[in-house]
Amino acid sequence: MREPVVISVQSRGRANLGKLADHDRYLGHTEPDGMIILEPTEVISLTEKKLVADSALMASITESRAHPERLVPRDRSSSPRI
Repeated sequence: MREPVVISVQSRGRANLGKLADHDRYLGHTEPDGMIILEPTEVISLTEKKLVADSALMASITESRAHPERLVPRDRSSSPRI
């Protein structure tokens, strides 16, 4: 456990967590007693969330990773370049 650090809130409601922060993003909420709780979090896009929720797609990816010898290389030389 680290030593306690005094954090001052600036006039615009900002606080510097540099001495405490071990992660890039936090999910925060305030308790009824005024305590501020910060939990490390990761943010994903809605598209990624939908892909991860697709169990058939995830099973296919898992199968492909387990058997890379079955993958078929694609010739992309004739694909349009953007």
